[in-house]
Amino acid sequence: MKIVRFKAGGKVRYGAIEGAHVVEYTGTPFGGFRRERRRYPLRQTVLLVPVVPSKIVAVGLNYRDHAEEMSLPIPAEPRIFFKPPSALCGPDDPIVYPPHSARVDFEGELAVVIKKRCRNVPPERAREHILGYTCLNDVTARDLQARDAQPSRAKAFDTFCPVGPCIATDIDPNGVDIETFVNGERRQGSNTKNLLFPVEDLVARVAAVMTLLPGDVLATGTPAGVGPIHPGEKVEVRIEGIGTLANPVIRLCP
Repeated sequence: MKIVRFKAGGKVRYGAIEGAHVVEYTGTPFGGFRRERRRYPLRQTVLLVPVVPSKIVAVGLNYRDHAEEMSLPIPAEPRIFFKPPSALCGPDDPIVYPPHSARVDFEGELAVVIKKRCRNVPPERAREHILGYTCLNDVTARDLQARDAQPSRAKAFDTFCPVGPCIATDIDPNGVDIETFVNGERRQGSNTKNLLFPVEDLVARVAAVMTLLPGDVLATGTPAGVGPIHPGEKVEVRIEGIGTLANPVIRLCP
């Protein structure tokens, strides 16, 4: 199942992609989710961020090759940080290049969407608390990250967290190909089997620290190949079994 939030007829709805159509569902994926008869041509809908989380928990350096390209040691445990919900943007929404930075990077990632309240769960039960998986671009002002020596400001700008296009419920999160393209050129390519801390382990470790709520998003880290994006370019994160998250990069006029 590929769950979406979408706008049609001026109303925000939940649904599921079926071929070239979106079938409307009532309720939410976290309760009372029921298939209806109404269908919309996919091309006539506007896909939105597929979930509205209370928090976005991200993990740094979760691929060995990315840690090596950043000249940083392999972490002994997940390096956790946050992106604010205000940074969210959806499929085809623009990433706005901030005037505060001279170097903005893409970071394609697999993201986990939590289904039900999750606290102190062992890894072997983590899947019970997962709704599904989506694409995420952990956009980062790299120069500010280096200047601050910590990631909060660099990753928090509005539009710095594109997510979508859907939540796929039936994939193996520890064995899918992940790629990032800029203007059609492949910049990142890996597979989630290369995660240092696999999905179930990440959920368990994060849930040992904080309560994860329905709709919360856990970004699992990016592989090697991160690099700059510029106004006028388009960045695409593609994950096997999920689809493509595409966003143009723009600079607002002063």
